[in-house]
Amino acid sequence: MKSVGIPKVQGNPLRVLVGCETSGIVRRAFLDRGHDAWSCDLRPADDRSNRHMQCDVRETLDMGWDLLAVMHPPCTRLCNSGVRWLSKPPAGRALEDMWAELDEGAALFSACWNAPVPRVAIENPVMHSHAKERIENYQPFAQSVQPWQFGTDTNGPDNERKRTCLWLRELPKLRPTGTLDGSTARASVHRASPGPDRWKTRSKFFPGLAAAMAVQWGDYVLERNAA
Repeated sequence: MKSVGIPKVQGNPLRVLVGCETSGIVRRAFLDRGHDAWSCDLRPADDRSNRHMQCDVRETLDMGWDLLAVMHPPCTRLCNSGVRWLSKPPAGRALEDMWAELDEGAALFSACWNAPVPRVAIENPVMHSHAKERIENYQPFAQSVQPWQFGTDTNGPDNERKRTCLWLRELPKLRPTGTLDGSTARASVHRASPGPDRWKTRSKFFPGLAAAMAVQWGDYVLERNAA
């Protein structure tokens, strides 16, 4: 899918790592802007890009990035909607597994949040208290946005309802760039049918929101670097 067209940056491009992404939507938005952007995930890139590293994102955090954007970290055990499984696990799973997965999810979030990168953004749902207390240097999320706030077409991919919380370190809150009011926003992400690929639908990202990140965060860092 073609990325949203946005003008090239003026000045030296940034080295941007988009962690936990297979779709390439955020990576392509920063690339379209003219930045040196790479994605990373345990799975291969959907678009088979040669700008995708297939590995644990923690293996790449010390490679000299200017900006780290972790868009889809595993959040099943961190988010409020899954806290019930910490007291009564789903069929076929052990309670010890649930807590171990919580520890691993919190460790991944901690590693990214405290990465040796000057500016960091992490997307995640609202967390429960058990997750918060396991994250090193935890801070509340800076803002929550909806994809439709960055869309202009009622039939376009951004006209969706999906609360997206952003943890931001040395980055500004995003300003909505769309013209939609949310009244026609779809809920297809929340209503995704059960099945092996439900996680992929639930973690889908949105081109308008990605373009806003590339423009607003990219320009902000460039301005600070030039000061």
